[in-house]
Amino acid sequence: MRGYDRNCAICRLMRSLAYTGIGMGIGGGAAYLIGASKENVMLSGIVVAAIIVFGVLDKNKEQKR
Repeated sequence: MRGYDRNCAICRLMRSLAYTGIGMGIGGGAAYLIGASKENVMLSGIVVAAIIVFGVLDKNKEQKR
């Protein structure tokens, strides 16, 4: 049994940061590989990170119901 709450604010923040980093890596890397400009690489990374973070958060909310 864990001695801490897995749904505390710090735990949620750290999970969000981890998923954001993964999303930036996937989105930015894919855009870089197809030869996009630096601006488009950053924008695609942000979009993919947002999709991953909000998709995971929504999935977790549905499981709690």
